[in-house]
Amino acid sequence: MSGITIALSKGRIFEETLPLLAAAGITPTDDPEKSRKLIIGTNRPDVQLVIVRASDTPTYVQYGAADLGIAGRDVLIEHGGAGLYQPLDLNIARCRVCVAVRKGFDYARASQPGSRIRVATKYTKIAREHFASKGVHVDLIKLYGSMELAPLVGLSDAIVDLVSTGNTLRANNLEAVEDITTISSRLVVNQAALKVKRALLQPVIDAFAGAVKP
Repeated sequence: MSGITIALSKGRIFEETLPLLAAAGITPTDDPEKSRKLIIGTNRPDVQLVIVRASDTPTYVQYGAADLGIAGRDVLIEHGGAGLYQPLDLNIARCRVCVAVRKGFDYARASQPGSRIRVATKYTKIAREHFASKGVHVDLIKLYGSMELAPLVGLSDAIVDLVSTGNTLRANNLEAVEDITTISSRLVVNQAALKVKRALLQPVIDAFAGAVKP
């Protein structure tokens, strides 16, 4: 009850969160890319970081294993956001969710209203809602990695995935043909913790808000 636990994932989100933590006077004592520790201390004895899989961040916060967390909007859409307060768009780890296909594939024809298309993705909720809005029947194939392979070997007609630079798509002879939504990372807070630990959490939330770049 006396400390703060913040859930973070490795990689881009962790790196882009460091300036926000610094604004709140928090400095990690270990680099998760170099350490095998899953619980990382900080310069503040009342603050610890837990390193989790990006898709698990909302779950840790929802169930109170962490008081705060930082998660991409894509993860939050798929999770549903139950039990979470989302006070801030941190404007970090920006990218977009796109539909991509093999170069030369006639996506315009394949995605006409009433048609049926096979789509590989780990973002099944986002994909289902997108194609339903277009009146397209979709057969979803859930994958967890190497999404670009699916159209190349005939597993799917298209993929729905995060795209940042587009370099991976181009390297695999794919192209983005439709943007679904833009993504950035958001601060999520356990609603019960905010009530019980407001004196501890609010200064951190305020510091993050002051450090967010437009």
